[in-house]
Amino acid sequence: MKFFFLLLVSLLGVFVRAEAARIKDVSEVAGIRSNQLVGYGLVTGLVGTGESTPFTDQSFNVMLQKFGIVLPPGVKPKNKNVAAVIVTANMPAFSKQGQSIDVVVSSIGSAKSLRGGTLVQTFLKGLDGEIYAVAQGNLLVSNFSLNADDGSKVIGNNPTAGMILNGAIVEREIPTPFSRGDFITFHLLDSDFTTAQRMVDAVNDFLGSQIAFAIDATTVKVRAPRDVSERVVFLSTIENLEFNPADSSAKIIINSRTGTIVIGKHVRLKPSAVTHGAMTVAIEEYSLDTDGKEGRMFKFEPGSTLDDLVRTVNEVGAAPSDLMAILQALKQAGAIEGKLIII
Repeated sequence: MKFFFLLLVSLLGVFVRAEAARIKDVSEVAGIRSNQLVGYGLVTGLVGTGESTPFTDQSFNVMLQKFGIVLPPGVKPKNKNVAAVIVTANMPAFSKQGQSIDVVVSSIGSAKSLRGGTLVQTFLKGLDGEIYAVAQGNLLVSNFSLNADDGSKVIGNNPTAGMILNGAIVEREIPTPFSRGDFITFHLLDSDFTTAQRMVDAVNDFLGSQIAFAIDATTVKVRAPRDVSERVVFLSTIENLEFNPADSSAKIIINSRTGTIVIGKHVRLKPSAVTHGAMTVAIEEYSLDTDGKEGRMFKFEPGSTLDDLVRTVNEVGAAPSDLMAILQALKQAGAIEGKLIII
């Protein structure tokens, strides 16, 4: 069953790659991206699952001072209903002032759980140190715990991290290069010279020559109108153009943890021989032979693919681990035309 799945994935890769793809599905517009925000804050309202640490106490005192409350000298609050947290968020491109974004809240101290807590107003800063959003709200912590009679405890998911849906309000917009310059730049998600050139040809065939040109295997520049409204219509048209991306390079991907093996379309075998346990795989100039249980022999024509090898190894009842060992040995011997990637 595992080998059938392996072969199915390999064949699907061939059929899917042969179909046309939209430009928006294989590339992204340069400069149009989300931005990471981060902030430090306090979660209050915890039911004894918080913490009392020096930095939590200091943050708590600063918060009280902002409200005009000053503790007497020498008084140190020991409040287990408060926790220090890091707040993170991704601010999408073109986010406008007043819009809301989701935030993730994670404990950085010794708090046992953030369930039932409320995040106090927290400033979220970008890489430049400027404040772009302000977060506040009630946490959603999706965890559970079970206490057994023998004193043991089972905890599901993570009780010290949670989310606040629409928990931050955007206070400052992040400028983008979309409306600047004479060109719109596309970056291919998978760098390939052939794909870049085919994308250029598709745009030029639709709009006329010299409109688009490739800078390298990743970057394609397209001449665009300067008027912003016209540029929106122009980009909408361009990103929906279809063309045939190039097939990816010959690769074999092996996940050593799950036993999953994906074989690319263009992987080929060279003459060689591998002995693995009671099995012998011989790839000769004119045939591919596999000798396994009961002395069975399988032969193929020159230019055998790894699909042929997988099918043959499956016939003799080998396990996925056997195939992994054979593939690694073949690659070490230089008998595989393609990359072997183990993850």
